[in-house]
Amino acid sequence: MLNSYKGLLRAGLTLGLLAVIVGCDNAGPVVGPELVSGHPGKARYNEYCYSCHTPGIAGAPRLGDALAWAPRLAKGRALLVQSTIKGLAPGMPARGLCYSCTDEELADAVDYMIAAVEGVSN
Repeated sequence: MLNSYKGLLRAGLTLGLLAVIVGCDNAGPVVGPELVSGHPGKARYNEYCYSCHTPGIAGAPRLGDALAWAPRLAKGRALLVQSTIKGLAPGMPARGLCYSCTDEELADAVDYMIAAVEGVSN
């Protein structure tokens, strides 16, 4: 009985981790990727931000969702970048878990998400 419980627990944890890694919503970004396809922050977003910001996990504002981003944008880009670097409880981990990223690379990822909201093509 203990072995079957461990197997179920392991399967549940594996599925949960997989959902976080690939995102548990296949709806895709709110904005078309062609709007910001050449942006320097896109690669960093795809590596570290995608899994939370595409499906909106733990309250993360979805890519291109102007309504969700509005109160954050109202506080200014500098605060968004600082929140990315330092983290923001309860859901935003420090540096978006990209400990090898420079502050500039993280700022580029933030700029990419801002550009997606504003529909800016770079």
